[in-house]
Amino acid sequence: MRNTTPRAALRRAAGSLAAVGLLAAGSLAPAATAHAAGTAVLHFGGPAETALHPFPASGAPQRTSVAITIDNPYPDVEHGGFEGEYTVTFDLSGIAGVADAVFGKQGAADCAITGTTGVCHGEGLSPGTNPLPELRVTAAQGSEDGDWGTIRITGAADGETFEPFSTRIGVGGPDLIMKQSPLKTELKPGETQPVPLVFSNNGTRAADGILLTLMYTHGIEFTERYQNCEYKGGDATRGVPVWTTALCSVKGSFEAGATYELAEPLTLRATGRAYRDSFVYRVDEGGSGAFDAQRAGARFAPGAKGNVLSLKELPTARSADLNPRDNQQEADFSTANTADFVADGDTARGVRGGRAEANIGFHNEGPAWIAHLRSGESVATLDFTVPEGASVVEWPDNCRGVTADGRYRKEQSGAPRYLCEAATAFGEDQYLALHFDMKIAKVVVGASGAVVVRSARLNDPLLPFDPKRKNNTASFVLNADDPGDSATGGAGATASGSTDGSTTTGGTAGGSAGGSTGDGGATSGGAGATGSTGSTGSASGTGGTGGGLAATGSTALPAATAAAAALLAGGVLYVTTRRRAVRQR
Repeated sequence: MRNTTPRAALRRAAGSLAAVGLLAAGSLAPAATAHAAGTAVLHFGGPAETALHPFPASGAPQRTSVAITIDNPYPDVEHGGFEGEYTVTFDLSGIAGVADAVFGKQGAADCAITGTTGVCHGEGLSPGTNPLPELRVTAAQGSEDGDWGTIRITGAADGETFEPFSTRIGVGGPDLIMKQSPLKTELKPGETQPVPLVFSNNGTRAADGILLTLMYTHGIEFTERYQNCEYKGGDATRGVPVWTTALCSVKGSFEAGATYELAEPLTLRATGRAYRDSFVYRVDEGGSGAFDAQRAGARFAPGAKGNVLSLKELPTARSADLNPRDNQQEADFSTANTADFVADGDTARGVRGGRAEANIGFHNEGPAWIAHLRSGESVATLDFTVPEGASVVEWPDNCRGVTADGRYRKEQSGAPRYLCEAATAFGEDQYLALHFDMKIAKVVVGASGAVVVRSARLNDPLLPFDPKRKNNTASFVLNADDPGDSATGGAGATASGSTDGSTTTGGTAGGSAGGSTGDGGATSGGAGATGSTGSTGSASGTGGTGGGLAATGSTALPAATAAAAALLAGGVLYVTTRRRAVRQR
């Protein structure tokens, strides 16, 4: 049995353009991991180098933060989360006369600097990245533009090994500022527009080469690739390649006080799959260090053999950047487009005391991809109501059991209803396949559960991008045409019966699940009809209560009926008997 707790907070934290935020942090030294004889090596992480504003002629010097972290490569606390005491030592002798350093107030109660040595004491390191107290650095009085020094960091703990780390501190340097481009943000599929990137160097020295980083999401693209750019497509291991990144190197000296722009604007196009998309554009000083930092270990492919991306200086107008926070700009686009999320139902059979499987889910028939990258919320929720007589014993990790009316339920197994979150991005032609294992306590002929794809918000179930709402609901039918016997439900079993034109309601014994087809294979009950599941079916019973899904007497379904009815808005149930072998990519 899987322990499934709500994961919305984690999804929001992970989906909010975290990868983009790393670009604004400057050149980060990678924190690799190593394992030897069951013991991990703990690594420090932080900026490879930091530039400081020169000491001013009057007033206080401007402080810059140096964020140092400890990376614990153990996968989780159960398998190695370090709980002992540790000590981190900062050797500041290398920046004497170049810079002054103090620990920030937050989290620095156990840190102190004596002479040219800083020491921090701590206890416990969680798996992953652990931030140390902030080190705040200013240019030292008497320092000069171009001075450099190095801070060396070491760690110690019983039974643990720390890899030493060094970070360079310098006075002065380029200060590259990316200007906001005047972009049209309300688009139509196929529409193009120019992207005239402009940046300035407001620093104290020229930048030796330029690295432009362009990141754009799945629904938009640039019409041309360049010789002096390297490209990396998005990672599709979780379903859809969300981001494409281009790293473009331009050689030359880019002088302090000057402003530059692309010699020819880029051309950005909204593709046929565009819906809600983002574009991030950043400028850094060039060089192998900047390239390595932005590559972050990923493989990039060289650009085309065509044009060279180049820059020109506008009439108006080495190392680390004085203020990396203004190197980057972002733009969000909204394209007039739609996506069609289709619920995928299933059928299964089983005997009393046996097991049955439900392979259900939904897929996107496009044309748009859907992503909630800013909020990090799921693009949709799959709402599954368990048929009468069955009890879920195994369920997917991204699902949680709730009460019949959708409220919190502590016990996850045997819930009457399950809510399953999709990812924050869902591509055109992508499938979400979910597998449930159920134990059958009682055979109920034609027992049916609702499979509804809807918004992640219970109080607002409609998908705003999906105008085809009839196929947002399907059915999972258990023992659709089993005649039964006295030991497994017999002649007294409930079957589907009459319809109200939009939903199937419970009937009396002796019938088979089925009904007449509607739009796109949608099905409603039909008295006296004959056929098989998925097209038309027979039902010798008479009408039920009306207005509900195929409840067949179940007490769990009325709550799900409301959600399904809101989605259907007078439509008909969409039923499919195909089993989805393809899981979410």
